[in-house]
Amino acid sequence: MATASALVPLWNREAEWARRLAMVQEARTFLYLSTFYVEYDEYGIAMLDALIAAQQRGVAVNLLIDAFGQRLGGVLMSPERKAALETALQSLRRAGGLITHYRPKWPVQRWLGGGQHVKIQASEAGEVVFGSSNLSRSSFEGWNEYSVAVRGPIVRLLLESYREIGGTVDDAHLRYLDLVAETDGADITLEYWFCNPNTLQGAGGPLGWRGANVVTDRLIERIEAARRSIVITSFYFKPVEPLLAAIIRAADRGVGVEVHHSHRDALPATELAWIAAAASYSRLLAAGVRVYENRRGEHSKIVLIDEDWVAFGSYNCEHAAHDRLAEAMLVSRDPRATAPAAAIVEELRQNRDNLLVTSDGLRELPVRLTLKRACLGPFKRWM
Repeated sequence: MATASALVPLWNREAEWARRLAMVQEARTFLYLSTFYVEYDEYGIAMLDALIAAQQRGVAVNLLIDAFGQRLGGVLMSPERKAALETALQSLRRAGGLITHYRPKWPVQRWLGGGQHVKIQASEAGEVVFGSSNLSRSSFEGWNEYSVAVRGPIVRLLLESYREIGGTVDDAHLRYLDLVAETDGADITLEYWFCNPNTLQGAGGPLGWRGANVVTDRLIERIEAARRSIVITSFYFKPVEPLLAAIIRAADRGVGVEVHHSHRDALPATELAWIAAAASYSRLLAAGVRVYENRRGEHSKIVLIDEDWVAFGSYNCEHAAHDRLAEAMLVSRDPRATAPAAAIVEELRQNRDNLLVTSDGLRELPVRLTLKRACLGPFKRWM
């Protein structure tokens, strides 16, 4: 257990971006930032410019990028933009910034998309922004995202985990955070769930791996204990079988279950993620689960149970989050954490971009998608 003295929900896209940029611009000693990828658009450029300026005025800047995530995100960029991104990163390095591209130990892990997916931004001010957003226009003008800004003793715990996702953390910075932590009034109780499966696997990586993922296992435990309601948001909902089975069991015993994830139009580069999710639609609908697809894209990761327990962070309900990517979630029963999540859920229910999936709708899908869903569904683990 850990505590926070403040928890500010950052559902509004402009509010989160302003807070992230202000943290960098106001930093005077150190700045840590981890991301899945950086897109060289107006947001990536603005953040890199701010990081370079911070390093030049004497801030120790530490940027951690996932190598697989950056390769995946590179699909969205032209060769010219990828070259410009590399030039900007080189400028940060030349100024003295530390840039790390995380790559798991074993070749099989790297080939199959192993990496880190945790988004942490912290400075000597004693605050961490933690959640689902990447440095991309998609995160701040397109998809729904959810992050929080937290202060207090929890900050040190979050930054310590930066090491577990391939980053380097100066112990002196951790000690400094202890000094500035707002312990008076730190009465928001939180749990921090973290797992990097890459560090638990051998040379075979995820192939044949049957190890425990503490995030997956604890989510299953909470879902099994649900009595009234479960609401889950995820980029594309395609969980590992034990998690999917727990959700269906909950619906079967009368728990109201809602899933909010992305419509196929939200990811123009490929339909594969949606096809992997749609492969489980028949089972979910048969159990009475209400599934919604958001046309703009639902990239937040929230699990709200019985409206008095919430988890949020980076963990998508997908196979990759279980056996290939480092993921983390903050968990709380405090109303200051659960109430914002409940308000988000109510907003999603009223959102015209949120479309309810029905059996009739599935039957009306284009033949092309119906065939893809049938043929590729068995391979959803890799999509």
